[in-house]
Amino acid sequence: MAGGYFPPDARRQRGHTWGKPGTVNRPPEERPERRRRRRPGAGREHRPPRVLLKEFWNVPNLLTFGRVLIIPLFIYLAYQASPLASLLAGALFAVAAITDVVDGWLARRLGLVTVIGKFLDPLADKLIVLAAMVMLVRLGRFPAWVAILLLSRELVVTGLRQIAASEGMVIAAGQEGKWKTALQLVGIIALLVHYRHELDLWVWRGPVSFNAVGQVLTYLSVVFSLWSAGVYFRGFLQMLTRRGTAGGSPEA
Repeated sequence: MAGGYFPPDARRQRGHTWGKPGTVNRPPEERPERRRRRRPGAGREHRPPRVLLKEFWNVPNLLTFGRVLIIPLFIYLAYQASPLASLLAGALFAVAAITDVVDGWLARRLGLVTVIGKFLDPLADKLIVLAAMVMLVRLGRFPAWVAILLLSRELVVTGLRQIAASEGMVIAAGQEGKWKTALQLVGIIALLVHYRHELDLWVWRGPVSFNAVGQVLTYLSVVFSLWSAGVYFRGFLQMLTRRGTAGGSPEA
């Protein structure tokens, strides 16, 4: 047996089992724990429902939800198409446009930017603008092709923003987009009022055809809509080009 050599029978007698792990004789409390495979999303922190409910009841989100609730009343007034009802429909749309600015300002000023607000705010804007365009087309105050063009632009730009956000890119709104929004909202208000009304301004007094004013502003908003959509596409392509030349780094 010199040199540490053991015959096969001796190895078996000494308790060696080749190709199999040895017997673990340690107690369970001293054994190393096995790594458990985590399920997808197991380590993700979930927000309890009461937090979302609390976010819903803050002032900016209530103003946003109020814009959604007034849509049936707005449709009813626009459908009547009388001078008074048309004036009230235009005033209601103007109030909705003002609250859109106010709730965004309050959310930033009071630090109340929430997940629900990020979802509700653009949804409320698109719903009331969609309702206004549909009613104006039905009343013959708005060409159908213009409504299709403006709504298609909104859908395309929204999709482009989502793609950019999923890739970690932010496309800032340009000045032409702000002009588009202002012209479109004022044009819709004028088309909703529609009828000729007397205006008493400081420098001029006389009748004004709100339908004519609304038509001019709406066609101008179409020009700015196409312009701003082109700017968004150009900015998106430039970001992709910079990221490609930088080797796909997230900082590009």
